[in-house]
Amino acid sequence: MLLAFDVGNTNIVLGVFKDGELVQNWRMETMVSRSADEYGMMINQLFAYEGLDPVEVDDVIVSTVVPSVLYTLQHMSTKYFNSRALIVGPGIKTGLIVKYDNPSQVGADRIVNAVAALTKYGGPAVIIDLGTATTFCAVSDKWEYLGGSIAPGLKISSEALFEKTAKLPRVELDEPGRTICKNTSESMQAGLVYGHMGMIEYMCGKMKQELSDCCDGKPVKVIATGGVAMMMADGVNCIDHVDKLLTLEGLNFIYEKNRK
Repeated sequence: MLLAFDVGNTNIVLGVFKDGELVQNWRMETMVSRSADEYGMMINQLFAYEGLDPVEVDDVIVSTVVPSVLYTLQHMSTKYFNSRALIVGPGIKTGLIVKYDNPSQVGADRIVNAVAALTKYGGPAVIIDLGTATTFCAVSDKWEYLGGSIAPGLKISSEALFEKTAKLPRVELDEPGRTICKNTSESMQAGLVYGHMGMIEYMCGKMKQELSDCCDGKPVKVIATGGVAMMMADGVNCIDHVDKLLTLEGLNFIYEKNRK
């Protein structure tokens, strides 16, 4: 079995693959203060709850945008799964041609998502990852990672509104059903949720036009992933596929390209 870790700024999503199929996945909070032993014991408990045997884990792969967690997971992998973790980073085989000014600046999660999207849906494509940050990535049908855009995520925007104002409350991220709202909480929800949807529509339109121009007019697919992907997809017309486990599946595809 393969144990895959997608480490984000807010959450760690981990999954277990058996013979290339995702058999189980979980989500836990990213905590830089947590030790290798704490992670190891938590994961063993998750395995036990689902009736999985940790001994069957042959390999571990990690994608992270939180460098301070990397050593902890490497140590945990060695101690609890007797495996040296494969890290998504420079030198790993992905099949992508990264056309970024400095390829090392591209987040590991964006590379993994690109591999997964191209493998599952083909290109050209726009990949939207709605996590702590909302990222937009463009890939061509020739497996070229062309670049993208980064915006504050929905939760970051909500917290900033609460923390940087004297009277505005913290609100649930939900659709109020209208934009002309009669109270402060719904007014904030409308601005946050519908404002984010509007940004997604505009960014997708611009990126699809640019991609179409450089890909001989081929139709561009839009794939969304991340915690609020379903909510956003329900309110926009530009998203073709919602794939909440895109990053985990990308990790499995990359593992297959690099396994000895």
